[in-house]
Amino acid sequence: MTTKFADTTNHDSGDASLQIPFTKERPSATTSTAFQSRQSTFFPRFSWLRKIGSGIRLDIRSRAPWYLTDWTDAWNYRVIPATALIFFANVLPGIAFSLDLIETTQQYGISEVLLSSFMAAFIFSIFGAQPLTIAGVTGPITVFNKTIFDILSRGSNPPAYLHFIGWVYLWAAILHWITACLNFCNFLKYVTLFSCDTFGFYVSWVYLEYGIQVLTRQFNSTPVESPNEQGVLVSIFLALLMLVTAFLFDSLSKTPYFHRHVRRFLADYGMPISLVASSAMAYWGRFNYANPITLPIGGAFQAAGGRNWLVKFWELDGKWVGIALPFGFILWVLFFFDHNVSSLMAQGSEFPLRKPPGFHYDFFLLGVTTFIAGLLGLPAPNGLIPQAPIHTTSLLIMGPSLHNTKKEDPESEPASASRTTETETQSVPSSAADTRPSSRSGSIILDSQPPPDPTTDWHRHEVPVGVVEQRVSNLAQGSLCLVLLTGPFLHVLHLIPRGVLAGLFWYMGADALRGNGITKKLLYLIQDKALTSKHEPLHRVRKSRIVLFVGIQLFGFWSDLRDYPNHCCDWLSNSHFTSPATSHVGHS
Repeated sequence: MTTKFADTTNHDSGDASLQIPFTKERPSATTSTAFQSRQSTFFPRFSWLRKIGSGIRLDIRSRAPWYLTDWTDAWNYRVIPATALIFFANVLPGIAFSLDLIETTQQYGISEVLLSSFMAAFIFSIFGAQPLTIAGVTGPITVFNKTIFDILSRGSNPPAYLHFIGWVYLWAAILHWITACLNFCNFLKYVTLFSCDTFGFYVSWVYLEYGIQVLTRQFNSTPVESPNEQGVLVSIFLALLMLVTAFLFDSLSKTPYFHRHVRRFLADYGMPISLVASSAMAYWGRFNYANPITLPIGGAFQAAGGRNWLVKFWELDGKWVGIALPFGFILWVLFFFDHNVSSLMAQGSEFPLRKPPGFHYDFFLLGVTTFIAGLLGLPAPNGLIPQAPIHTTSLLIMGPSLHNTKKEDPESEPASASRTTETETQSVPSSAADTRPSSRSGSIILDSQPPPDPTTDWHRHEVPVGVVEQRVSNLAQGSLCLVLLTGPFLHVLHLIPRGVLAGLFWYMGADALRGNGITKKLLYLIQDKALTSKHEPLHRVRKSRIVLFVGIQLFGFWSDLRDYPNHCCDWLSNSHFTSPATSHVGHS
């Protein structure tokens, strides 16, 4: 992954085009000596000024030739299932993450979450350099906003919450713009799979844990032996039904059963079908009498509490403007890592992408969306994990591997051709044909190529051969968020039980864990040697090194990434706002 992004993000390497060209021609008679002296001393001293914004300019220059094809390439069927998948995977978790923020602060509502998702999708799909990256409301930003509310509510004369948040977002936006103009995103070339796998592993466990929280909060809000207690039990059943059904469809899509079009349909629409079916189950028979808790809604296109959409944060007292700066710095740190890692994972080396990225320009746009969010009183959107890599995965075009494309149908292949192929295979040196250690010679997996895929014709092994790189799917799922703000669709959204959201969290978290690099390494360490394919890349690494590498990743997952926004806000509250007796901030 680092090699993939090193050439595209390190914009300082093009300094030659920014320097004054050296010429051997003799100066003309009209050129004064004083001008030459000023030229030789001024430009080298201030040549660094020309580098300001160079990353943004190069991002625009590299992506501009592809802009038209970003729209024309969307004429592909893969865009439809990708839109449906990422719509449900983006909107519903964002709403579920915001429930605690909505119920605690009374300053946000479902409308703010949907409008924030639409704004991010519109700006990044129309103007962004990396349209495959999905931005929306995440768990960390809801925890961040709620913690600020808890801190401000302790004071005797707190400021207007949305006005203070507006200044926090403005400071963060300014830092975003400075970061993009000074090419700080060049440091992403040092981000490796170590960071991406560790952060993805952390987010996956957050999804699993938050699914449990969605259910346990219903127990806390329901008295014991009350009629609504049956609704909580129904929510648990719906969560398990959502989880099992989604994984069932996903498993069936990878088996040789049914026609290949049916299997592809299950892979594309299995999760949305599971969500709709599980929600409908809540209104069937006796389940309907249990009255499980559903999502709260407000008025169509109305802000929470009937306030105006425009937040006049410039009316805040001056002392609070300075206090908002350290919070803006924390938000900048959070978004710099979260959004850029999300972009890296959406454009990882496992995806055969052909269009260049644009990290500097997109991070500048993230500052724009952060500023607009503060101006309208919305939760600030940023890159989503695991939704961004899920979006790219749903746009993959699968095809036979290069080894299989060179072979004809085995039933019609002449015997002489088969013998020739066999002879050529045997003539390959052992160092190139088998890279396994000698101790692996006892493996019963002796295939000369990756295991055949039973779901394809002629049992060919399919690999990703392309990605539908376009802007329509991101724009379409954002537009659907705007459609949800209308009255009829808000009523439909209100019908979704919270237990179904818990099952959706479990499915997305477990699915992301299954494909995470840390999980794969842990499974390799306990795998039977005799049943491990010789094509496993980890054969080339000693197991002691793998254990050390995974151990460091797990340590980082457990220590550094645990409740990061809460700890940072705790430190600020302890240092600047409260006395030691009242310095504890409740974690969400």
